[in-house]
Amino acid sequence: MEPQSALPASPTHESVQLGLDALPDAIVIADGSGVVTHANSKAREQLGAEVGQQLGTAMRLQDQEGRDWYDVNLPYDGINIRRGIPEQSWVLTDGSEVLVATGIHRSEASGEIDRVAVSIRSGRGRARLDRERSDLVATVAHELRSPLTGVRGFVQVLLNKWDKLNDEQKKLMLTTVSADSERLSRLIAELLDVARIDTGRLSMYPRPSDAVVLVGRVVDSVAAGTSRPIELDAEEGLPEIHVDPDKFTQVITNLVENGVRHGEGTVRITMCALDGEAGFAGVRMTVDDQGTGIPPEMRLRAVTKFWTHGDRGGSGLGMYLVNGLVRAHGGVLRITDAPGGGARITIDWPSEDLRHA
Repeated sequence: MEPQSALPASPTHESVQLGLDALPDAIVIADGSGVVTHANSKAREQLGAEVGQQLGTAMRLQDQEGRDWYDVNLPYDGINIRRGIPEQSWVLTDGSEVLVATGIHRSEASGEIDRVAVSIRSGRGRARLDRERSDLVATVAHELRSPLTGVRGFVQVLLNKWDKLNDEQKKLMLTTVSADSERLSRLIAELLDVARIDTGRLSMYPRPSDAVVLVGRVVDSVAAGTSRPIELDAEEGLPEIHVDPDKFTQVITNLVENGVRHGEGTVRITMCALDGEAGFAGVRMTVDDQGTGIPPEMRLRAVTKFWTHGDRGGSGLGMYLVNGLVRAHGGVLRITDAPGGGARITIDWPSEDLRHA
């Protein structure tokens, strides 16, 4: 006869308490009569909650209007299918914001409440998200204001003084309006792509593409609007890369314009075939500027949202978008020092579709 397996011992009050004390959030658990049966160390520290108190006494939380958490939510009232209270914002006695969620556990047989479990976590995470949203709004407003001001100003002049302007003046103003309109379109496209990267809904249509031709077009376009020299040095016979041409162009345009904006001398782009160390076949591209560079301790932050460097401004979204688009293609981006000073951005682009590798 085979020996029976020993049943696991029921957890003791002490072991449950130890587990609750290890949690990062404040936890308060009350029984069906509203008496607190468990309050972890965070709850005791933040609320002064103690075992044996009534839940309404233990939950020392108020909203912005001075109402008590218990009086507002009445967790033991309501219909017998009520299973919880969604996360809400409340304020501790010291004035700090916390986010409170409540689970209401009922007997399967009678539907009567067996226990109420409340978790209280810091509101700092939500405050950080709120700040990011505010930063995004401020960034968008700032970036849109400059080209919109130019468009509005020139259009107003054209409307008011059309008959007094010669053809050259009209052409200059319309050219400026066109350039500012393109800048606005690019910014809007970048903002949409940032949102799509964040939500995992970025649409791409990659196909075999000639990287040298695409980079050459970007260089010609950017060079037409700056006096800064831009040089392109590409090896002969480079393999095609598997990219979405529009997204690839977006990446290269951002990098070259960054080099022009933050550098002092020549922006140099070099392209060569990948060797074995990359782990895949393709093209390695480097963009060097002659600016102040990016310190090693700042390089991870350089590809995060709203990171800016130096006094040349920018939306703070460019490098975040660049890194997101490169990774979405299965490529790799690195930031190092350029040989002549400044920053070097190196990107390895694959020749095959590595999006799901």
